[in-house]
Amino acid sequence: MQKIWHLIQTLMGENSTTQWKLSRKMLLVIGARRHLEWGHEKYMLDMIQSHLAQASLGGAVGNLQRVRAFLRVRLRDYGVLDFDASDTRRQPPVDTTWQQIYFCLRTGYYDEARNVALSSRASHQFALLLTEWINTGGMVSAEIASTASEECEKMLRMGDRMGRAAYDKKKLLLFAMISGSRRLIDRLLRDLPTLFTTIEDFLWFTLSALRDFSGGTSSLVLNEGSVPYSLEDLQAYLNKFEPSYYTKNGKDPLVYPYVLLLSIQLLPAVLHFSKEPGEGYDIDAVHISIVLGDHGVLSEVVGAGQKFGVMDAYAEVSSIIRQYGSAYLRHGDLPMALEYYAQAAAVVGGGEVSWTGRGNVDQQRQRILMLKQLLAELLLRDGGIYLLLGPRSTGEEGELARFLPDVKARQQFLLETARQCQEAGLYDKSIEIYKRVGAFSMALDIINMCLSEAICALARGRLDGESRTAGLIHSGNEISETYKYFPEASLQEREHVLDQETVLRQLEAILAVQKLATVGHYLDALREVAKLPFLPLDPGMSDVIGDVFQNVSPHVQACVPDLLRVALACLDNVTDSDGSVRAMRAKIAQFLANNMSRNWPRDLYEKVARSL
Repeated sequence: MQKIWHLIQTLMGENSTTQWKLSRKMLLVIGARRHLEWGHEKYMLDMIQSHLAQASLGGAVGNLQRVRAFLRVRLRDYGVLDFDASDTRRQPPVDTTWQQIYFCLRTGYYDEARNVALSSRASHQFALLLTEWINTGGMVSAEIASTASEECEKMLRMGDRMGRAAYDKKKLLLFAMISGSRRLIDRLLRDLPTLFTTIEDFLWFTLSALRDFSGGTSSLVLNEGSVPYSLEDLQAYLNKFEPSYYTKNGKDPLVYPYVLLLSIQLLPAVLHFSKEPGEGYDIDAVHISIVLGDHGVLSEVVGAGQKFGVMDAYAEVSSIIRQYGSAYLRHGDLPMALEYYAQAAAVVGGGEVSWTGRGNVDQQRQRILMLKQLLAELLLRDGGIYLLLGPRSTGEEGELARFLPDVKARQQFLLETARQCQEAGLYDKSIEIYKRVGAFSMALDIINMCLSEAICALARGRLDGESRTAGLIHSGNEISETYKYFPEASLQEREHVLDQETVLRQLEAILAVQKLATVGHYLDALREVAKLPFLPLDPGMSDVIGDVFQNVSPHVQACVPDLLRVALACLDNVTDSDGSVRAMRAKIAQFLANNMSRNWPRDLYEKVARSL
């Protein structure tokens, strides 16, 4: 896994100093190639270390000396090598020119490869081609590619005539690499299956040979009949084999995603990691997703034959990160969940550009949309309000200001979230958020609604109604007290708060009647009913023209049927010594007659009719 993380690092170009003006896709390809060169250097040094006597490195520590020490070990059965020969006339040494050039390039020693090519008559022509390949990051001109292609054709024809490979295979590989010809590369893979001993060697060669003709040189090459080998060609070739081919039926589970990453099939690699059981690869998948998403490379390459659009790729990766964050949420670790949620939102916004505001309008919209959704999810959890908003404020003292620095945007987000909580029945959360943003009237409205429901439940015999009503009244009074010290409230908000406070007092009065009736204080209960300003039930008052009840809050109106039942029950239990009982019954009957359209319970009307 450490090797894969090094690959991710080089793919993102974190250690790169190249200044080529290449496409993002080609920079990823070069990053993959650099990683393979790093791996080969490590392999070469290990080989030298394990064969110190044969390597004969001595005190020399230059890159070319290391390559030659490696060749002494690798070609130990071939005889004296040219760079070790003291007398070339006595015994012709083994010419290692092409071996030296190839392994210098394979190990990332580009300058040394060029110097070897320039120093040998056999490779002097090749040195010109190699120099351009190095200087252009592999994007050689059509003329250079054509020259290399012709040389390859010449070598292959010579081999065909003589019935054997009468050429140095490393020389053939090097010219084919610079030619970038799909036809030549396909022929090499078909006719010389043993050309590469490891998949890393094969991938390094193909990554070095492929071209990205997004510029203006493609037409020149195509007109000459040399179709370039592309990244899509490599991906299609690799995808012909099942994953089990690479993993040896599961014995090496990391090989397949490693190959996918090297061939710049980034999303398939991440998805494979996320589904690989055991070993914690799903955790690596999350963090690889964050890196790829943050660098915004998912829009560059998805993979040959993959049915993913650009936004699909971002959505897939974002989903992986989000799911991982939700695991922290389930365990109550909200700060960690927040960080992963923020990363998930950033991915759909284009990664790093979304943090700095450099993404396009659609990316910013996607990021904000998901971010608000995930932040709202956090707010609903225990401790979420404290984490995001801090102990008192609307987010300035909490984490919310990191993600929504604009005050108005924060205010709008919190109001939307409070409404969502209210619709979902999460009234305590909704009330707390409304209080934080200074929407005291809306918080009081929810309390009044809940208090109305609790009063109705209490009237119908719910045992927990009394404690519930006491808690709600306390919360309402607390909000009213807090509101007094909130100077930013608008005139309209002040009017709304006064209206809601009136509703709260009216509900308290209804509750007081019910409590008196419950303990058998029927006469006191009736006196309180007569005092209610929103009901015309006072026997000593004349009928009021116009019905003030029409303007009463729906929360109060909802309690009236039960209140009338209580009043009728109290009337049944007191003596009518002065006719006031009969007068109140008549008032109740008249009130019900005036409100026939409200569809109140039928039994209430029947009870009044029987009592008259």
